[in-house]
Amino acid sequence: MLVALLLLLAVSNAVRVDGDGWQCGLNPTLDPRPHSVSILEFGAVGDGKTLNTIAFQNAIFYLKSFADKGGAQLYVPSGKWLTGSFNLTSHLTLFLEKGAIIIGSQDPSHWEVVEPLPSYGRGLEVPGGRYQSLINGYKLNDVVITGNNGTIDGMGMVWWEWFNSHSLNYSRPNLVELVASDYVVVSNLTFLNSPAYCIHPVYCSNVHIQNVSISTPPESPYTVGIVPDSSDNVCIEDCIVVMGYDAISLKSGWDEYGIAYGRPTENVHIRRVHLSAISGSTLAFGSDMSGGISNVLVEHVHLFNSNSGIEFRTTKGRGGYMKEIVISDIQMENIYTAIAAKGQCGSHPDDKFDPNALPLLDHITVKDVTGSNITIAGSFNGIEESPFTNICLSNITLSTNSVSAITWECSNVYGFSESVLPEPCPDLENPSNSSSSCFYLLNISAKTAVL
Repeated sequence: MLVALLLLLAVSNAVRVDGDGWQCGLNPTLDPRPHSVSILEFGAVGDGKTLNTIAFQNAIFYLKSFADKGGAQLYVPSGKWLTGSFNLTSHLTLFLEKGAIIIGSQDPSHWEVVEPLPSYGRGLEVPGGRYQSLINGYKLNDVVITGNNGTIDGMGMVWWEWFNSHSLNYSRPNLVELVASDYVVVSNLTFLNSPAYCIHPVYCSNVHIQNVSISTPPESPYTVGIVPDSSDNVCIEDCIVVMGYDAISLKSGWDEYGIAYGRPTENVHIRRVHLSAISGSTLAFGSDMSGGISNVLVEHVHLFNSNSGIEFRTTKGRGGYMKEIVISDIQMENIYTAIAAKGQCGSHPDDKFDPNALPLLDHITVKDVTGSNITIAGSFNGIEESPFTNICLSNITLSTNSVSAITWECSNVYGFSESVLPEPCPDLENPSNSSSSCFYLLNISAKTAVL
């Protein structure tokens, strides 16, 4: 059934996910696009040397006229298509054929500089603006980025060098960024060498990311695979993500800017993914989470060869919350710290943040986990003024190596555990908390409990 669905997605021209349910597994509505053009019709040359930015811009401008006529498809055939950043339009499918490689230009003049996102207030790396992502969408509806396993290569090497040498004039671009858009599908593609984030839906609703492969080299600094950011109704499934820093990271804004913008990331379902994060975390929450993160289900996940497996990050001044999160059926191997929650993690955008804006971490359940070659089983260091509460650990078996005698580290955390090896901290062993600590994620489509 899954293979058939993937093939259907690959050959279809338009995909719209049912907005009544955010969970993975819903059959999307598939409507073929009645109009299709090739990038070749707009003078593009796939030799890997000719700059095709104007060809992509002109093609999409032309296809915009079909938005009220059922939408259209832009077909990219086999070849190497060098381009600077360009914008998509509503009711559009960008389709990359097998052997098609969209290559990001390494000349920063080919990347427009845009304003910072309002929930961040400034560029993440350099105060002020940021380079626009390679492929962009703003206030779009019904947009699909898919193909027959074509490739989008950000050629991030030069950006990583500028980042490491502190030579950036503006914050690095992402590879794909959809802003304030509804009904977004990204599927059946390979993404390589993103300058920073790879796929970044921000302020979006109804996002389906399926059957993509994402990678950057181990030495790439702070590169992140999939970043749902102040977005809701997000499904991520059947993906392979291998990154220099984080594989999947959920976010919702930075300090006073995220608090003021006030849009949480919620209703997220992640399943059947294989994740590796060399210097970061395979599955990260925060540290930019000032708008809140809630109602997240993660299941059937393989985490490997990483610094951290599951990690919650926050700090004083963030505000916001991370709550009602269930993580289950996890297989880990070769992970330094299996499960972590940090109350002193991340910097501030400026000195205008409120140090009394304390974040909340509450009702987190992690269950049915096995791990091999783990160094530290768990590290939970909460905030004294706002301890981490209602942490439930159940049916977890982690085989630790002999590198460290410390298997658990805990402070300012309270919760419940059962059938956990090695045995966790006393703060997480209180059976009297069992009825309130273990959060049961309800109201998925069948309205039945997950646990």
